[in-house]
Amino acid sequence: MSTAATAAIRRPTDAVLRISEEAALAAADVSSAPLDTADVDDEIETVTAEPDDGPMLINMGPQHPSTHGVLRIAMELQGETVLRSKPIIGYLHTGMEKTAEDLTYLQGPTNVTRMDYASPLFTELVFCLAVEDLLGTEIPPRATWIRMLMCELNRMSSHLLFLATNGMDLGAVGMMLYGWREREEILRFFESVTGLRMNHNYIRPGGVAADLPDGWQDDVEHILAVLPDRLVEFDTLMTGQPIWRDRTQGVGVITAEEAIAMSATGPLLRSTGEAWDLRRTMPYLAYDEVDFDVVVGAYGDTFDRYSIRLNEIRESMRIVAQCLDKMPKGPYRAEDRKVTPPPRARIDESMEALIHHFKIFTEGFRVPPGETYVAVESPRGELGCYLVSDGGPKPQRVHIRAPSFVNLQSLPHLMYGGLLADAVAIISSVDPIMGEVDR
Repeated sequence: MSTAATAAIRRPTDAVLRISEEAALAAADVSSAPLDTADVDDEIETVTAEPDDGPMLINMGPQHPSTHGVLRIAMELQGETVLRSKPIIGYLHTGMEKTAEDLTYLQGPTNVTRMDYASPLFTELVFCLAVEDLLGTEIPPRATWIRMLMCELNRMSSHLLFLATNGMDLGAVGMMLYGWREREEILRFFESVTGLRMNHNYIRPGGVAADLPDGWQDDVEHILAVLPDRLVEFDTLMTGQPIWRDRTQGVGVITAEEAIAMSATGPLLRSTGEAWDLRRTMPYLAYDEVDFDVVVGAYGDTFDRYSIRLNEIRESMRIVAQCLDKMPKGPYRAEDRKVTPPPRARIDESMEALIHHFKIFTEGFRVPPGETYVAVESPRGELGCYLVSDGGPKPQRVHIRAPSFVNLQSLPHLMYGGLLADAVAIISSVDPIMGEVDR
C-alpha cells in the first residue's frame, strides 16, 4: 500500500494563473439572502422587453445543455453578474425509490442502475452491498475483484464523459469528440461482459450475473495501452491552454469548510484540498489491497475539479492494472442456492436446482428484518443506500443518497458574484446527473 494519501494535480512546470486575493475573497463572500422562488414563474413573466438598470430575473434551463439533463436555475442578474440563483428540480421525477418497494431484491438492480446512467455499476453495487449486509452473505473473492474492476472502468468512462461535455460546454468542441472516442473503448468492453453498454444489471446480490468472458484480459490491456497517450493529448488540448485556464481558474471557488457544511463530496470536496475518498477512508471491496492515490486540489475552483477528474482516470488505471494481476480464480457468485440461481447445466440435471431457479425468479428470496446504510465512492461523490427489510422478498424502504442531488445545493454559492457565462462552466464542473437527482 502506498504511503502517499494525496497526489498533486498540478505539475511544477505548469504556469498557474490565479485571480487576485481580493477577487477570491469577493467570490467567497456569498450573500446569505435566499432567492425567493415561490412566485418565480410570475416574476419571470413580468420581465419586459426593455428592462431598466435594476436586477433582472431570468431562467437558465431546463433545456440548457450544460445542465446535463432537465435542470432549471432561476437567476437574478445585475447586468451579466449573478446576484442570486436557485436550482429547481423535479422535471425528470421517476419515482424509482418507490418503485423499488414493488420489486424483489433480485429485480432491484434493474431499477437502481437507471438512476445514474453515466455510472450505473456503482448504483448496482451499493444496492447489492446493502442487501448482502442484511443477508449476512459473503461473496467469493473473485466476485469482489470483478466488481472492483468493472467499477473502476466505469469511473474512467464517467470521467471521460465529463471531459467531453465539459469541453463542449466551454467551446472545446474537439474534446467532445475525443472524450466520446475513448469512452467507446470502455463501453465496448462492458458490452462484451454484460451484454449492454449502459444500465447493465450485472452486479447482483451474491456476486455478479456472469463470469468474465474469454479474452477479457486482452481487452482490458488494450484500454490501458491506449489511454495514457490520449490523456497527454487532453493535457495539451486543455490543461495548459491559456483560454481554458482563463475560463476555469478562479471561477466557482469554494473552501473546504463551505463544502463540508453543504455535505459536498467527490471531486467537488476534494478540489478544496480535503482528501476524503471512501475507497481510502472507509475501504470496501478490496480497495485496502490495492495501491492508489487520492487526488486533491488546492483552490476549490472549476479548474481543480476538471484536473481532479482527469487525474483520477490515471489512478483508476492503476487500480485496473492491479485487478488484472490479482484477479483470483473461483466462483463469481455465492454458492447459496437460496440467494443465487444454480448453474444452467444443473437445471437440466436436478429437480431441486430447477425449483430453486424458479422460486428465485418468481418469488424472490427473503431478507431478514432490519435496516442498513452502505456507501461507496461514485465518480460524483458519496453514493449511499439506506435499505429497510420487513422479512419479505421485497424491501420495505429504499432510499439512495445521491451525490448529484446533494452537490447541487452548492450551485448558488459557487455562482454568486460570477458572470452569466461562468455559470455554464460552474454547473458543468459539478457534473450533475439528473437521473440521479430526480430518482
